[in-house]
Amino acid sequence: MRSVLSVGGQYLRAFLILYLCLYAGTGVAALLPVIIPGSILGMLILFGLLALQILPVDWVKPGSTLLIRYMGLLFVPISVGIMSYTDILSAQFGPIVVSCVLSTFIVLITVGLASHKLHSRPLKKPGAADE
Repeated sequence: MRSVLSVGGQYLRAFLILYLCLYAGTGVAALLPVIIPGSILGMLILFGLLALQILPVDWVKPGSTLLIRYMGLLFVPISVGIMSYTDILSAQFGPIVVSCVLSTFIVLITVGLASHKLHSRPLKKPGAADE
């Protein structure tokens, strides 16, 4: 019984942290003059808390693992909702495909150039004096 309550408490804590970050992001998005979705800002807040080690990863891991496990199921309502806009999507199919292809190539080229630049740096030899 003790372990069931412990696991339930861990899930509750994880979801509470995730929702607090989501609502904090929504609040910050309402205050900003730029339109950025609150969910994105919430993820950035969560990332900042985890990266700065203010928040232990073990506190968020149970809830995030559960959400990622069932992510495909969570996209079903969105996919069904998109089906009601097939007339708009079919009318704008060309621009949508062109923008997707161009943005994919821009990302590929940017990542490739950045990776090439990072991996082509000469390594410092150990014991070499800095000049």
